[in-house]
Amino acid sequence: MNYALHFGAVWASFDKLLSGLAIGLGLAVAAVAIGCLLGILSAFASVSKLRLLRMVSGFYVLIIRNTPLLVLVLLAYFALPSAGIRLDKYESFIASLALYSGAYLTEVFRAGLLSVPKGIVEAARAIGLTRLQTNLHVVAPVMLRNVLPSLGNTFIGMFKDSSIAAAIAIPELTFEARKINVDTFRVVETWTVASGLYIAACFTIAFLLRRLERRFPKF
Repeated sequence: MNYALHFGAVWASFDKLLSGLAIGLGLAVAAVAIGCLLGILSAFASVSKLRLLRMVSGFYVLIIRNTPLLVLVLLAYFALPSAGIRLDKYESFIASLALYSGAYLTEVFRAGLLSVPKGIVEAARAIGLTRLQTNLHVVAPVMLRNVLPSLGNTFIGMFKDSSIAAAIAIPELTFEARKINVDTFRVVETWTVASGLYIAACFTIAFLLRRLERRFPKF
């Protein structure tokens, strides 16, 4: 079987691939931003002295981390409307990815909390800061710096997971690549270019995050 590479059909629709890449990045940014909030709250709950909070956090992490993201997306998009909760495809995917990333970020932030030296916490309390002020102004900044590498890896992972949005017809990169593939039958060329865009985007994200890490030395 002879197969001659011809990228012309792919380059003709390259703007759609770039648009899909931008949508995928936007989905990842929105989801991880919400996931960070969920993860921080869940991480503080996981190290709380209240057993109920620890149990709720543990249950959330256990259930979500052992459920495939695709299942969460399909449940949010197709099952929630039957319960009276109607989300469009973008909202349902962002909510699913945020919930999913939050479970993984819980462990990332929990490790960050445990890495904060007890001495600075005791010093903050000694100068009269309340527990909330200590967590907000002392613990959280140190924790966030310590988890930057893991946070970056999680963001890259969530960006790649944004390809699952194609399952509910969100026109991100994988969806657009599949559409070009079906229209032109240029399988190798289409997925080669799409893979190159994913690699370039992930490399750029990793490079920017490494620069950010160097600007904020680890405590």
